[in-house]
Amino acid sequence: MKNIFITGGAGYVGAILVPKLLKQGYDVTVLDLMIYGEDVLPNHPNLKKVKGDIRDQQLLKNTLAGQDAVIHLACISNDPSFELNPTLGKSINLDAFEPLVKISKESGVKRFIYASSSSVYGIKETPNVTEDMPLEPLTDYSKFKANCETILSKYQSPEFTTLTIRPATVCGYSPRLRLDLTVNILTNLAVNKGEITVFGGDQKRPNIHIEDMTDLYCFLLTLPSEKIAGKIFNAGYENFTVSQIAEMVKHAVGNHVKIITTPTDDHRSYHISSEKIKKELGFEPKHTIEEASVDLKREFEAGHIPDSLSSPKYFNVKLMQLIHLQ
Repeated sequence: MKNIFITGGAGYVGAILVPKLLKQGYDVTVLDLMIYGEDVLPNHPNLKKVKGDIRDQQLLKNTLAGQDAVIHLACISNDPSFELNPTLGKSINLDAFEPLVKISKESGVKRFIYASSSSVYGIKETPNVTEDMPLEPLTDYSKFKANCETILSKYQSPEFTTLTIRPATVCGYSPRLRLDLTVNILTNLAVNKGEITVFGGDQKRPNIHIEDMTDLYCFLLTLPSEKIAGKIFNAGYENFTVSQIAEMVKHAVGNHVKIITTPTDDHRSYHISSEKIKKELGFEPKHTIEEASVDLKREFEAGHIPDSLSSPKYFNVKLMQLIHLQ
């Protein structure tokens, strides 16, 4: 593996992943609409930035030739962003997927890693949701994630290794920062308002630190095909309740932070087991949720996250509304 192609590589996860891959000696091509700007990625002789759309099949054919592996991160990510424009969401998250996989395989790509989502399980009563449990997605966003997993599995072959990862919600600092994710939202409020409002609090929300998430993608490029071919893995840290996460954020930011708990009608509770990836691949997260909050606090205090309560660039829905993405 030498040439790595990343769709959505100028997004929240990509902005941390790409520098790691460059540091490890890979040649990286990023295909992204660059709606958050190209400056979230470094300028590097081994990095090619392609401003473009994954729905453009001719562009895919032109850029995928000679690539060894694809990490597919691009999507309209999270339910509110998807619901803002369901037609757009379907065209990017579902309709563009099979052509991308097919063109990748035809172009000689050897490995295709798909970032699905742990939301494909829906809500389960069992305390540990494992990869073999039935998928019961609740929204179009998660239904299309599940559909893409099925599509990808059809293309698995000895010369084309496919792999699906179902990540928990990612948290922590990135140059292309999202402040619409549980840990990041609560840290933003704690640092800049001194107050966190928790709606309900008993709901579980699995998270994974962005450093662990990106380390995992790097790790998956190094493994022999027989260990991962056609497989599906959850990727998360421990399953904490929203109230527990709020307490961790308070501990990270300072005891002056007030936590206000209010009732909610949203009792969706998610919990996943990450035992399979630990047992089969030896991968275990090293970074805690509290660390993610400490990292964010440091960046806030350094002035690296200006206008964090109001700027649309940190909130997917707000930015999509602003630019009228089609």
